Amino acid sequence: MWATIHLMSVLFSSVFLLLLLFLFKQYLDSCVVGASLIDEAGPDSEDEETVQDEPANKSKQGTFQVVGTTSAKSEEQKSSFIAAEYTVSKECRPEELFHHLMESDVIIYNITEHAHEIDEASWAVSALHKEIEAFSGPKMFILISTVMTWALSKPVDPDDPEIPFTEEDYRSRKAHPNFKDHITLEKLVVKLGKTNPSRFSTYVVASGLQYGMEEQVFHFFFKTSWQGEVPRVPVFGEGSNIIPAIHIKDLASVVQNIIDHKPKPQYFLAVDDSKNTMEDITRAIALFGPGKIQKVPKEDVYLTQDLTQTDIDSLFVDLRMEAVFLKENFNLRWVCENGIVENAERVTEEYKLARGLLPVRICVLGPPAVGKSTVADKICKHYKLHHVKLKETIAETLTNLEAYVRAEEDIDDENDESLAEAQEFLETLKENMEQNEGRLDDQHIIRIMRDKLMSKPCRNQGFVLDGFPKTYEQAKELFSADDDDDGMEDVRSKIPPHHKKLIPEFVFSLDATDALLKKRVLNLPESVVEGTSYSQDKFLHRLVSFREKNSEDETVLNYFDELEILTEHIEITSDDDLEYLLVMEKVIKSVGKPRNYGPSSEEVEQEERRQAEIRLRELAARQAEMECKEAEETAQRTQRWEEWSQRLEEAKRQEDELLEAQSVPMRHYLMRDVMPTLTQGLIECCRIRPEDPVDFLAEYLLKNNPQAEKDAGTSA
Repeated sequence: MWATIHLMSVLFSSVFLLLLLFLFKQYLDSCVVGASLIDEAGPDSEDEETVQDEPANKSKQGTFQVVGTTSAKSEEQKSSFIAAEYTVSKECRPEELFHHLMESDVIIYNITEHAHEIDEASWAVSALHKEIEAFSGPKMFILISTVMTWALSKPVDPDDPEIPFTEEDYRSRKAHPNFKDHITLEKLVVKLGKTNPSRFSTYVVASGLQYGMEEQVFHFFFKTSWQGEVPRVPVFGEGSNIIPAIHIKDLASVVQNIIDHKPKPQYFLAVDDSKNTMEDITRAIALFGPGKIQKVPKEDVYLTQDLTQTDIDSLFVDLRMEAVFLKENFNLRWVCENGIVENAERVTEEYKLARGLLPVRICVLGPPAVGKSTVADKICKHYKLHHVKLKETIAETLTNLEAYVRAEEDIDDENDESLAEAQEFLETLKENMEQNEGRLDDQHIIRIMRDKLMSKPCRNQGFVLDGFPKTYEQAKELFSADDDDDGMEDVRSKIPPHHKKLIPEFVFSLDATDALLKKRVLNLPESVVEGTSYSQDKFLHRLVSFREKNSEDETVLNYFDELEILTEHIEITSDDDLEYLLVMEKVIKSVGKPRNYGPSSEEVEQEERRQAEIRLRELAARQAEMECKEAEETAQRTQRWEEWSQRLEEAKRQEDELLEAQSVPMRHYLMRDVMPTLTQGLIECCRIRPEDPVDFLAEYLLKNNPQAEKDAGTSA
C-alpha cells in the first residue's frame, strides 16, 4: 500500500507532516503549489470548501498532496484529505519511518506541542542529510519550533527595551532553561541545510504561541470561561508580560510561503503584529464567559492541573517580536494579523466549533405532576445544561437585583445609569407582585426569562426550559427576534421570525392520563404536598387549566410546529419507572451525544474514587451480610443440635425407665421361682460332679420347675 504513493508532477507536491495540528494539514492540502508566489485567491477564498469536500481518492490539480503524518489520532479523526495516512507508534521501526521520509518532498516537524519528539526530529534530519546523494529530487525540511528559544534574550538596545526582536537577531537568542533542547535542534537543522542547499534545504520557524481552533496553551482560559464555574477568569501574576502569538492558519501560511519561495534565510519568526499582554488576552477570552478577570498570585498557576510545565513557561514569556522578513518578502493572507484580542469573537467561534462546544437547548412541557422537573433535572445532569424553572428564575433575579443595588449604593455612584435602571426594575417587580398577590405580569416574566436564556452560561452550554412557556403568546414573546438579530428569518419564508440563539432545538411533551396524575398526587406524602401547588384544590385547578390551554387553536406546541421544530410526545403510562429510564432513553436517542466537555481528569478520578468506595461499601455490606448469615446458620445449627441432644437424652431416659419398669416383674419372677431352684441345681451339680454339668443342670431345672409343678397341681 505504502509503496504506491503517487507524487504529482509539480515541485514539492508530496508533504510529510509530523506532529502538526489537524487544521495545519488541512490547510496545506488545500493550497495550490506556488500560489503564494502570485496574488491569487488562497485557501480562504470561496473555493476552499469545494476543494476540501472532494473525495480523498481524487487528486486536486496543483495542490499539495499530504501523504502521511505521525500524529496519533483515533479512527474518528481520520483525515479525508491525507492520501496515505498512517500513525507512527513508539514500536515503529526507524527504517519504516525513514522509507516514508525518503518518498516525500517536504518534511515538516512540529516540536511546539510534544517536546519528547525532539530526539526523533533530530534523528530524521540527520538521517536525511546522510542520504542526500540518494535523493530522487530536492527535499525540504521545515522545523516548527517556538519563540521560547528567545525567552532569555537580552534586549537589542538596553536603553530602549521596546525595540522588538527580528529574524536578524536569531544568532544572539538565548533559550529558556526548559527549552535548551529546542535551540540545540534549531542549530542542527540550520547547520545541515548549509551543506548542499540545492538538494536538501532546511528551515526553522520560531512560532509564537499558537491560537485558533483548539487554542493550545490558551485552552485553559477558554475552558474556564466557557464553563462559567468561576465568577472571574484568573490572571496569574501581574499579566503585564507581552505574549508573541500567531493564528494556526497564519502559521500554515508561513510554511506555505517557505515551500513556494525557497528563501535564502533559514530562520524565521512567525508572530502576528499584536503586542498583547497576558492580561489583555485573558480579558478578551473572559468575554467568552463571565467577562471579568482576577489577578491571582503567580504561584497559583502550579495548582492548575490543566497546565503543563511547558504551558506555564510559555504563559510567562515576555518578548517584543516582529516578523519583518515575512511581511516584506512573503505573500501572506493574514487571518488574524492584529492578534487574538482584536479577533476574539472569531477565535472563540473557531474554538467552539473545533471542540464541538455547541449549546443544547431543550424545552420540556406537560401537565402538572407528570414529572417534568425530574426529567429536566436528569437531562441537565447528563448533558451538563442549566435547569431553567420559572419560580427559581424569578427568585434569582430578585436576589441578584437586590445584591447589585446594595453593592452599587455602597460605592455611592450617583451617575451610574445601570444602578438607576436596576433600582427601577426592582421596584417595578416588587410593586407588580404586591398588586397581583405575589405573581408577575407576563411582560415582566418574559423579560426575566429572556435575560436568563441570554446569559452567558445558557448561551454557552445550553438550557432545559422546565414547563415554560405555558401559552402561545408567551412563546411568541419569549423567542421573538431582536430588531438587529441576524437570526431573523427571510421575509419570504413562512416560518415566523424568531431568535435563533434562544429557540429550543428539541421539544419534549410529556403526558399522562388524568387518572394517573391524580393517583400520583394522592400518593404523595403529606409533608411534600403541604404548602405546594399539589394540594387537592390547587392541583385540580392547574390540571383543568392546562387541559383548557392545550385544547385551544393556538398552543405552545402549535408555535413550535410553525417553526418546524419537531415535538416528541412521550406518554407516561405507569408509576413503575420511578427513575424515568424509558423517558431518558428516548431523550438521549433524540438529542444525541453531549456537545460539551466531558469530565476533567480530576472529575474522572473523583468519580472512579466514588465508584470504588461504593464497590467497597457494597463488598463490605455483602461480606457482613454473609458473615451475619453464617452466624445465624451456625447459631441455628447449634440450637438444633442442642435440641436434638436433649430430645435424644430424654428418649433414652424414657426408654431406660420403660425397661426398668418392664424388668421389675421379671426380676421378681427370677428371684421367687428360678433362683431357688437354680441354686439347688448348682449345689447338686457340685456335689455329684457330672460329666456334663450343663446338661445335668438343664435336666435338673426341667424336673424341678416350680411352674410345671404348680401347673400339675392345678390340673389335679
